[in-house]
Amino acid sequence: MTTRPFRFGVVAAVDPELGPFTDLARRAESFGYHTVLVPDPIGGLDPLAVLPAGFAATSELRFGTFVLADAFRDRYQLDWQARSLHTLSGGRFELGLGTGRPGAEIVAAGLKRPFGTGSQRLAELAATVDLLAGARDRPPLLISGAGPKVLDLAARKADIISLALPPLSDTAVAQSIVDLVRGSAGERFGDIELGLNLLAIDAEPTPWMRQALGVDAPDLAAAGAITVLPGDPAEAADVLRSRREKLGISYVKINAAALDAFAPVVAELRGT
Repeated sequence: MTTRPFRFGVVAAVDPELGPFTDLARRAESFGYHTVLVPDPIGGLDPLAVLPAGFAATSELRFGTFVLADAFRDRYQLDWQARSLHTLSGGRFELGLGTGRPGAEIVAAGLKRPFGTGSQRLAELAATVDLLAGARDRPPLLISGAGPKVLDLAARKADIISLALPPLSDTAVAQSIVDLVRGSAGERFGDIELGLNLLAIDAEPTPWMRQALGVDAPDLAAAGAITVLPGDPAEAADVLRSRREKLGISYVKINAAALDAFAPVVAELRGT
């Protein structure tokens, strides 16, 4: 479906201290990863304040947000901040946006920001995207989502779409989402980079996953979920090649806890 080269990202842990963050960034760069992405908030802090330390500690690695909750910020200030990071980093910043994950309403309340209903947040996100996408010199724009309305917006405006699939989603579910994006994107579909977060490398039990998601890596593997990869690097690389061919997914992201485990796959596929 696509010949777009693979890119590999690391979603940083929520440790807000700069030392561990810059160490992670240096290791990710040495392993050949393309991006380090930070959640919103990161350890209770604003990720846009953390990213400059990563830029200073590395030379080629890109950094992004995964993803900023649109409700937390004034869109005009965000536009200024995003373009500033884009310029000061030499184009190494990627801006990820979304309507907010569970619990975002608590953060918004602490910031004295209105959170609104789902439809209101989507309308506000659309207005922010219109402003950001219209800038002449801007960072790439990533939108993460799973619902048809968010994906329709992303298909029409985003440079990168991260498919926020339920953990047990198999290839058929992913294909239906990709088809939805293609239908909304029309002729610009080929210009969109499709991404996916992996939850596990290998099917070994991971207690944190069971506690956080209600499923574990063996459950994902048994369900044929595309959020888990085989533990063998060569086999995992073949799976990712197949998914790129069938689904067009070329941007693969993992949690920082899997940085070392996934590094051999990055080495196998980087540049292809």
